[in-house]
Amino acid sequence: MDEILDLLPSRRRRSLSRQEFWTPRRKKLLEDIRRAMEANERGEKIVVRTHVRDMPILPEMVGATVAIYNGREYLEIEIQPQMIGHLLGEFSPSTKVVRHGAPGIGATRSSLYVPLK
Repeated sequence: MDEILDLLPSRRRRSLSRQEFWTPRRKKLLEDIRRAMEANERGEKIVVRTHVRDMPILPEMVGATVAIYNGREYLEIEIQPQMIGHLLGEFSPSTKVVRHGAPGIGATRSSLYVPLK
């Protein structure tokens, strides 16, 4: 664990070193990922589905496929070495960019009195 902590930013190091960090949900997710990695070695492809968006990506997770819930659907993410230290939720955006169109007739009070011709 000490070698892993050297790879992470200071905020992640601090939170991982605390006892309260390892909640039952995070422990269960890590166990499920370990089981999926063992199944992947046997040739089975198992995708782990999770709601735990605040779990940091650890080196032992590299190569696993995780489906992360974004509030509407599960997005499948293949964990790669460049992702170590980031949170799972960073790779499953929960909001989209709002693009407003041009206002039409009746969109404002003043447009009610604009002639149509």
